[in-house]
Amino acid sequence: MSDTVDKDRDHLHDLGYAQELRRGLGGFSNFAISFSIISILAGGMTSYWLGMVTGGPRVIMVGWVVVGFFALLVGMSMGEICSAYPTAGGLYYWSAKLARKNGPRWAWYTGWFNLLGQIGVIASVDYALAIFIGYFVRMFDDTFKLTAWTVFGIYILVLLAHALLNIVGVKLVKILGDVSVWWHVVGVAVIFGVLMFSSKPGQRGLGHLFDSAPPGLTGWTGGTFVTIYLFALGLLLAQYTITGFDASAHVSEETVGARTEAPKAIVRAIYISAIAGFLLNLAMNKVLPKDPDAYAAIAFGGGNDTFLVNAAPRLLSSAVGDATAKLLVLIAIVAQFFCGMASVTANSRMIYAFSRDGALPGSKYWHKINPKTRTPTNSIWLGVGLSAIVGALSLYQKGGYSTAFFAMTGICVIGLYIAYAIPIYLRLTNPDFQTGPWNLKGKHKLVGWTSLIWIGCITILFFAPLFWPFWKFWGNDNAILNADGTESGFFKQNNVNFTAPLIIGSVIVITLYWAFSGRKWFTGPKVQGTPEELRAIEHELDALEHGTL
Repeated sequence: MSDTVDKDRDHLHDLGYAQELRRGLGGFSNFAISFSIISILAGGMTSYWLGMVTGGPRVIMVGWVVVGFFALLVGMSMGEICSAYPTAGGLYYWSAKLARKNGPRWAWYTGWFNLLGQIGVIASVDYALAIFIGYFVRMFDDTFKLTAWTVFGIYILVLLAHALLNIVGVKLVKILGDVSVWWHVVGVAVIFGVLMFSSKPGQRGLGHLFDSAPPGLTGWTGGTFVTIYLFALGLLLAQYTITGFDASAHVSEETVGARTEAPKAIVRAIYISAIAGFLLNLAMNKVLPKDPDAYAAIAFGGGNDTFLVNAAPRLLSSAVGDATAKLLVLIAIVAQFFCGMASVTANSRMIYAFSRDGALPGSKYWHKINPKTRTPTNSIWLGVGLSAIVGALSLYQKGGYSTAFFAMTGICVIGLYIAYAIPIYLRLTNPDFQTGPWNLKGKHKLVGWTSLIWIGCITILFFAPLFWPFWKFWGNDNAILNADGTESGFFKQNNVNFTAPLIIGSVIVITLYWAFSGRKWFTGPKVQGTPEELRAIEHELDALEHGTL
């Protein structure tokens, strides 16, 4: 153990950094963080409505296989690079080292998109968690008002809880991360078992797992093209879920045996999540109602709860009754809480590393380490603060459609996958890259180029409009069609997909910031000092931690 830690530290010195963070995570704990961020009980349930209203049970089932396969290729490409450069900076550090020219510029774009995506992860996970908590409260008190303001209030409390838990230190994060894995595994098993034994009249059953959705739920009508279009959009259910696995790279400076354990954790988190997500959604599809009107009511809600995010808990209540559903919803809530906590952990390490190299305004402040806990406390508060600002966008939405949530998921996935794509591309175009102990054994071109094509496809899908007519903005009535062609009309929504404007706007801001400021002072990853200076930094931190200085 100590020999491995020494080798990890020596390799980190070769990369130019001191061992400032405490290296106390094993391979399982590293895996636990990525697995918790992927969290099938978070994304697999909070975005279940997306599959319901697009391709229906068919795309929900197929999506986990298709997306799981391509996400695994992306993770394998990243794992090979991570094995060579296991640093908290992760993606942006890789881009700087892999670029044959203009390294700082590549690192700049990678780092900012990584940061943007991670803030989207925290915001989308904790915002959906807040909606689930609101639904859970209503299960005990139906007078509770589930409004944009009450959800936002719960959201802020959740963010604060995640910040405080991360500030305590990596030991607590490790313990909770390990618990999270087993909570997810057992939780999925419990929900799967309960739903598989549910046999209420009107449920679809196992013979209808690959049915399509009732027509007209999104306002799109037409023939083959619309069917294919909606099926493609339905893949985003699994794609939103299987993301954030770069977390294993961001905590690699705290992982023992990082050059092999971090890449293994990335790959393992993806394929286990895909399998578990498939089983979870299989059971949920089984208990979907056959009646189109009941199906639409679960997807869109009504009365005091028109949040699409709550489609999954509404389905649980419909399938097993409120008493049992309370337990199942609570299982999901705890899992989502673990997911949000791990997301804050990964984001704070990325901010710490990015500011260590001077890329952020106020970098000296965000790079500070708490000497008692050896955690980047200031970076934790910055990530949580930015997530709170993003979540405040939800206060401007009207009606039942969680426009803000869909925008958050788009920012999350597109921001992160663009940051994934850049170092993968640079590795493919750099023949001088020296692989680490975990590598693709010469298959990197096939795996890497396929990954880039897939990232291009999902970027287009997240930019595409979900509802028709897609140009309507605030508070417009959207006629949802019943099976007989009549309008149910119980649902108001914002039809515009804000993902593309937000991402394009971010590109413009990042580019202008680089052109007018960043290029003058950002030089990419910095060497903290000579081997002697790095050891001096570590000795000072050790002394501060143990109170001997």
